[in-house]
Amino acid sequence: MPKLFSLEGRLVATALLGLMVGTAIPWLLLALGFDPRFSWALGLLLGILVLISLIRLVLRPLTSTLKALRGGLLNFRDGDFSISLVPPKDRELGEITSLYNDISEHLRRERAHIYQRELLLDTVIQSSPQALLLVDQSDHIIYSNSSARTLLNRGRPIQGLLLQKLLPNSPKEIARAIEHWENGLFNYTDDNGIHSLHIGNSTFVLNAHKHRLIVLREMTRELTRAEVAVWKKVIRLISHELNNSLAPISSLSHSGKLLTTQPDKAAALEKVFDIIAERCEHLTEFTQGYASFAKLPAPSCETVDWLQLIGRIAPLQQFTLSGTLPERPGYFDPIQIEQALLNLLKNAREAGSDNKDIELHIATDGLGQRLVIADRGCGMSEKILHQALLPFFSTKAHGVGLGLALCREIVDAHGGYIQLLNRSGGGVQITLWLPWAKQES
Repeated sequence: MPKLFSLEGRLVATALLGLMVGTAIPWLLLALGFDPRFSWALGLLLGILVLISLIRLVLRPLTSTLKALRGGLLNFRDGDFSISLVPPKDRELGEITSLYNDISEHLRRERAHIYQRELLLDTVIQSSPQALLLVDQSDHIIYSNSSARTLLNRGRPIQGLLLQKLLPNSPKEIARAIEHWENGLFNYTDDNGIHSLHIGNSTFVLNAHKHRLIVLREMTRELTRAEVAVWKKVIRLISHELNNSLAPISSLSHSGKLLTTQPDKAAALEKVFDIIAERCEHLTEFTQGYASFAKLPAPSCETVDWLQLIGRIAPLQQFTLSGTLPERPGYFDPIQIEQALLNLLKNAREAGSDNKDIELHIATDGLGQRLVIADRGCGMSEKILHQALLPFFSTKAHGVGLGLALCREIVDAHGGYIQLLNRSGGGVQITLWLPWAKQES
């Protein structure tokens, strides 16, 4: 049963009772004839003892409640919300413990709700085909999903590893892109062939510390489906173009046959033949563009002097050479690589970049050759970046979409890969990587 008086009232009553004892006993002893100093000293001592005993009795519920609250708060700090307190009989202390229990129950429900959401989110992330890596500011991997473990470490655990120790076990193209914080579309090779991958990097602050999120999205199947859709579109386009030319040619041929029976129609017959020749020439130009892509010959690799390569390209497309040329000469098909570089330089200029902002950088190492073209044009959206290497995909009004696709075919034929990424500050950077392996074979 709750006490009727407040804690403050009980303390005042206790003090008054101790005062009464401390004054009543001396008067009683004086009445019995005891020495006054002895009477007052004994009364004061007994009064203090009574006061201390009563205060301890009054404060006992408060002390035990505070100890329970302290233990409960320590449990809160450790993340344990399962402890509930038994409300004391004191009304005020009972309200405090009831409030503590309500908060504990609320936190317990909230934690269970958050745990369920985290479990659901973790299940979704772990089953996602996109590879996810969360790296803290000391480059330790603090979270990854199963796709990331499969792609970067052959399914073995990677949480807690340093990013620098993980990268040597990953495909070298992906490792290089992650190490240099590159965003864009990359090709890499494994035992199952060549794959396309989109890599994205972002940073955010978590618990007052900067973290890096790396998202790797497998694009091979999407690009394959897109290529099938593009080929269907091309077939329809070619069929439409052929019909537009063959139908009038057939009609003109029939008209020409009739005109041959009329000697006075020589001028009209000549005009018919001119129109037929014009339509045939149009068809030839139309099909030659596709034939150059479909009939790309195998590369004929040879030693190439970098200065001579630059000298052949410079008069055709303006650009700025970045850095110094490597001392070691290149090794590739000079005609095909020259065509690829001209296509990329032309695209950079048509993207709105000034000629002085179009840069070509060439570097070599023990593994291969890197030819990098960077511009300050309009750049590419993520959607365009995903489809830029598809045959016949073009953002130009009159483009046939063979430039980048032809570059990709040339680089693939050399055993290398092509990388596309948007530059910070605007523009696109395209990297052609060619191995030395062709020289050794």
